[in-house]
Amino acid sequence: MDLTGIRAVLLDMDGTLVESHAAVERAWRTWSAEHGVDSDAVLAVAHGAPAETTVRRFLPDAGHDAVRTAAARQLALQYDDLADVTPCLGAGELIGTLARRGLPWAVVTSADVRLATARLSAAGITPPVLVTVEDVPAGKPAPDGYLRAAAALRVPPTACLVVEDAEVGVRAGRAAGARTAGVRGVAADLTVADLAELARLL
Repeated sequence: MDLTGIRAVLLDMDGTLVESHAAVERAWRTWSAEHGVDSDAVLAVAHGAPAETTVRRFLPDAGHDAVRTAAARQLALQYDDLADVTPCLGAGELIGTLARRGLPWAVVTSADVRLATARLSAAGITPPVLVTVEDVPAGKPAPDGYLRAAAALRVPPTACLVVEDAEVGVRAGRAAGARTAGVRGVAADLTVADLAELARLL
């Protein structure tokens, strides 16, 4: 894929920019045990999606308030679980490349602002723009987060590159009209081994 027309990069957080899979898995396994649902089934679909979306899927009879409470509990399990949260491979190289090239960038995450801030801080990353699930009417796979980030950077979505490690996020990026790059083997317009490879291509 030709990247010469890219004017901004929009990055997912968990699993893309910040290595937090272990913490995410621990939280979902604890939550699943508390609610009597199959944790393996939950983990098969939870990554990259807002907590409420996953909760609603596994607690189909729960009302709106109960879903919100259950989702809040899942996020609360993660707030202080930061011991093994680190930057993903190549994150520093990519951020440095973006700075040298003068390319604006943003983080778009399905986490809430408290969790996103905690994880990014633990990884030593300060994004110029942060869009969380609390900032948009609909989370991924809806395009709202990526559209908001593009608008904040004043770059048309069609000139943005969305970087994701989950199929649900790739769908969100495409729905926004952006080009997409996938890491961790996720199929996208461009698939790279890690952020270091993406940095070299940019």
